[in-house]
This record gives sequence, C-alpha cells and structure tokens, in this order.
Amino acid sequence: MVGNLLFLAALLSIWAMLLYHMFLAWGGYLYSNWVEQRKREPWPDREWPKVSILIPAHNEAIVIGNTLRAMVALDYPKDKLEVIVINDLSSDRTGEIVDQFAAQYPFVIPVHTKKPEGGKGKSGALNQGFRRSTGEFIAVYDADNTPERAAIKHLVHGMLEDDKVGAVVGKFRVVNARKNLLTRFINIETISFQWMAQAGRWHWFKLSTIPGTNFLIRRSVIEQVGGWDDNALAEDTELSIRLYEEGYDIRFYPLAITWEQEPETWKVWFKQRTRWARGNQYVIFKYVPRLFTMKRRRIVFDLVYFLFTYFLFLGGIILSHVLLILNVLGVIKMTLPGPFLLIWLLAYMLFIVEIWITLAIEKTELTLKNIGVVAIMYVSYSQLWLPLVIRSLWISAVAAVKKQEVKWDKTERFE
Repeated sequence: MVGNLLFLAALLSIWAMLLYHMFLAWGGYLYSNWVEQRKREPWPDREWPKVSILIPAHNEAIVIGNTLRAMVALDYPKDKLEVIVINDLSSDRTGEIVDQFAAQYPFVIPVHTKKPEGGKGKSGALNQGFRRSTGEFIAVYDADNTPERAAIKHLVHGMLEDDKVGAVVGKFRVVNARKNLLTRFINIETISFQWMAQAGRWHWFKLSTIPGTNFLIRRSVIEQVGGWDDNALAEDTELSIRLYEEGYDIRFYPLAITWEQEPETWKVWFKQRTRWARGNQYVIFKYVPRLFTMKRRRIVFDLVYFLFTYFLFLGGIILSHVLLILNVLGVIKMTLPGPFLLIWLLAYMLFIVEIWITLAIEKTELTLKNIGVVAIMYVSYSQLWLPLVIRSLWISAVAAVKKQEVKWDKTERFE
C-alpha cells in the first residue's frame, strides 16, 4: 500500500513538471510570433545612451580575441560605448591580448585585478568592473560570447520602452552546436529550456531571469541592490530575485542574440552543470526562508519552482526509479492497477513533442538529425541530471561545513 502511494506521488511530480514545460512551450510559441513582427520594425530616431559592457575573464586566452572582435564590430556609437574586460588574475595570455585591443581601440578598457580582491569568482570580477564603468546602462557578456552586431541596440531599445524594466535579457545560441553529440544535446536544451522557457514565462507571467550573459541592467538598479553577491555561484539568478524585490521587472527580448561556446567533452559539461546546480541551490537556501515575507508574489512562484525542481521533482524521479527496480526484483509488490507503461510512453512522447515544437521556431534546427537526437535525449542526456544534482548537493554540503571561500570555477574553452 505504501509503495503504491509513493509511486503515485512520484508519477504526479514528474507529470506536473512535463505539463508545466509544455505550457511554457505554448506560451513561447505565441511570443515568438510577436518577435517575428518586431524584426521588421526600423530603429527609432533617438540619442543612444552610454553603455558599459563588462566581460569577466579568467584564463580566457583561447576565446577572448574572438569576443573582443565581436565587441569592436557592434553596431553602436563607439563614443557611447566602453568595453571593460576584467582580467581576473589570469595566468595565460588573456591580459596581453586585452591590452593589444586596448592599444588599438580606446573604448576597450582593461582592468587587471590583484590579490587579495582578485581571483574570487565572476561576481567579484563584475563588481570590480562596475566600479570602473561610467555608462548609464551595464551589459554583461561571458568571455566566450560573440554577440550579433545589433545585440546592444536591441537590449537598449527593449529597456527604453518601459520604465518599470530594470534589466533586459537576450537569448543565446550555441556556436559549436554541430561539433559532436554532446553539443547537439546542449544546443537542443538551450533552445528548449532557455529560449522557449524564458519566452513562455515572459508571455504568461511577465517573469524572466537574468542569465550569466547577454543582458542589460540599469546602473541605478545595480547601485540600489548593492552589486553582485560575491558568494553566489549563480550570481545571475540571485541578482534577479533582488531586482524583483526592489519592484523592477526583467524583460525577455530575444531579438538581442549572442553566440557562445558550449562544453565539448562530458567531463567539462558535468563540472559546468554541477556549478550551475550549486548556484541555484544557494539561491534556494538563501531565499526560501523569506518566502512568505517577500514583496513580489511573482518571484515567490519562481522560488517554489526551484524548490520543486531540485527537491520534489528530483525526489519523484529517484523514487519512481527505485520502486520500479524493487518491483522487478520482487523486493516489493506493486498492486496498483493501471497502464503504467502507457503512462511512461505518453510522458516520453510529451517530452519529444514539446522539443519538436521548440525546434520548429528556430528554422535551421528542425532537421532529421536533430529529430533523432531528441528521440534518444530523454533516456540518455536528461537522465544525467540525477547524479549531477545529487553530486552538487553533496559538494555544497561539504563546502558549507568547511566554510570554503567561493573562487573561480570557469568552464574550459576549446579551440
């Protein structure tokens, strides 16, 4: 009897997540129609405000040159632009490359950090870069990003349309999507759970979350919230919550596009996603105790979603796997009647249909090869989320007990 009830609870948690993401995909599809219409609108005749672009960089010699070439090529008045690269205690040629660009382009400004302030991670680097900046608006890009020429104009345009907006978020695409099977998985995941989930959340709830790259934020807002949290590995999500608490909205504006490099080996991917999971868990533990005292109800919804994802949904998947294995081994006997194989197949088909809808929006992505990749994604790539989250919880617990200091844990780049 207990086994039956536990299995039902696990099944409900899994289906709740699948249906929610299907709902977001529907909203994202509707929002994408609006985006297509906006593409044809001309730029307004306006005085463009000054923008400071912050690029935190720690041992980024492999990619920083391409990133700076993309910054130089931006379609934005150069007298209204400053590109601040925070070379945070790099031991490779990052600083040298940045200095070469700075010598050629006056709007490229190197900030070379020193101990003891330097080397403490992305948040610390961003805070140092912000202190050097002078722009009315602050944009942030990772060191492996190559934004499209109009990206900053789109972000600024999206900001100036609404005074209630404290930050504007663009979308990112995978530049090495066709490198191997892993990068194809990541590309599909990025389109489905970044582009489409962000679009769906904005369409239905006017809710969005700052990513780690390709976003614009008002200088006054950063000053108001006190900068980036030095202890946060997911500094973007943590900052998002503080913006909402101060009464600002975060707008998703996917016309602003950047291209970024993704991990090409499983080892690098696992390390990166473990860091992301730890960052989101930090946000949960920091803000869930304040759940009933927060000012903005919308961000409470997001926190509950994080809590559900990293604990209830995770528990539901683990529980369903364990119960099915024990039932097959004869350790327990499931007496609950029902077409459970059919229910699993329906969940699998829902997962596939949701992603196919998403890929159809990016017209170059609904290919036969990607359709095949999606078919195996559910039983392979998606299942790796389980050990990843469990490992991240363990590492976070050890770090908390040992009171370990946050340091750079950057993603390895590839030629």
